[in-house]
Amino acid sequence: MTEETWGQVREELIKRVGRNNYLTWIEPLRFAALSEGVARFTVPTNFHGDWVARNFGEHIRRELMNSGTQVARVEFAVARHPARPAQVAADPVPAAVSETPAASPTTSRPAAVATPRPADDAELASAPLDARFTFDTFVVGKPNQLAHAAARRVAEGGPVSFNPLFLYGGVGLGKTHLMHAIAHEISARTPDARVLYLSAEQFMYRFVQALRDKQIMSFKELFRSVDVLMVDDVQFIAGKESTQEEFFHTFNALVDQNRQIVISADRAPGEIKGLEERIASRLQCGLIVDLHPTDYELRLGILQQKAEFYRGQYPGLKIATGVLEFLAHRITSNVRVLEGALTRLFAFASLVGREITLELAQDCLADILRASDRKVSIEEIQRKVAEHYNIRLSDMIGPKRLRAVARPRQVAMYLSKQLTSRSLPEIGRRFGGRDHTTIMHGVKKIEELMAIDSQLSDDLVMLRRLLEG
Repeated sequence: MTEETWGQVREELIKRVGRNNYLTWIEPLRFAALSEGVARFTVPTNFHGDWVARNFGEHIRRELMNSGTQVARVEFAVARHPARPAQVAADPVPAAVSETPAASPTTSRPAAVATPRPADDAELASAPLDARFTFDTFVVGKPNQLAHAAARRVAEGGPVSFNPLFLYGGVGLGKTHLMHAIAHEISARTPDARVLYLSAEQFMYRFVQALRDKQIMSFKELFRSVDVLMVDDVQFIAGKESTQEEFFHTFNALVDQNRQIVISADRAPGEIKGLEERIASRLQCGLIVDLHPTDYELRLGILQQKAEFYRGQYPGLKIATGVLEFLAHRITSNVRVLEGALTRLFAFASLVGREITLELAQDCLADILRASDRKVSIEEIQRKVAEHYNIRLSDMIGPKRLRAVARPRQVAMYLSKQLTSRSLPEIGRRFGGRDHTTIMHGVKKIEELMAIDSQLSDDLVMLRRLLEG
């Protein structure tokens, strides 16, 4: 394969992976050699090579094949001394990394600490950003209004009175969308800003790689050089002592330099089991925003925006009045399920050449609608019970044992057991990681009180009506 061929392949890859992903991940690759069906490329860092192998390796191999080059596998190696090739193959995908660094397979590696390398733009490369996740495509409603406003304030780049911004909520409520939107907006407004977005798992992976390669000082310099650090799903570092230690020091260093930090998780800092108290305390010093489950109006707005997009993709395809309202009412689990249902509906109607009617929607989405009918989400139960008893949702799943909190929590546990198909351990995990025996005790307590407490019985009847209606 020639450099000219690789140049043509790169042009095709821009179309396939998008310009942003191309500039971040593909452009730094350098073609090295093609031998026995294996195409080899050099990469700036181990992390870069591993990420490309996982996410774009197959794309590269296919485009090489389309260009007439017979390639069975692609490999990526850091451009270092020949004795340390550090190859990363695209297939198979490497296994998940343990926090404790494994012994190096290269016995000849010197014991001395390597000279720290400067933090260059290639090493700073963020995880790929989804081009769809911008502020323009984020539908704002009452459940996410505060989170959207706070994310906008950070993205505008002016003085911000809170640091970090901590976003938390259940699956499919828009945390990652807002994180990507912030990164997109900052990069557009200030192209020279050093914005680093990655998941907590990727932070841990980079840390482990730095330990293995004896480049911990380079790691520290890299993460302390950014203008904005964004870490998604921070709950995944819980219980990882060494990673938490480094994250704590990185956090402090950036805050001391007035650098902005944005964090997301599936629950509030104080409710993440296994997260060190000092880290939880520092995270709570900023603005903590809960993204609530979607309401009917927000779900309908999301569907209307998505339907407008699909009308451009499927010209001439009609959707009958009332279909979107029907879906917004029936599919309440999360936004991903909702959008997935509409995607399937438009694709199916296009293939069979029919108008999207209520009858077609019921037939095409029968399994999703049955799943929605069969259960109420635990998150919805927790929210309704918290609203009914006028307590905070965070207290519902938190550690407080005051009677004013403990009794509503037991009511929510009881309703979760009655109205969902979740097991006791699963319910326990949704209630702040509680043991299944705690859930059993809560359910039994409510069953006993129902027989003697008429007010509690009335509350349960009303709550069931709200949840099942």
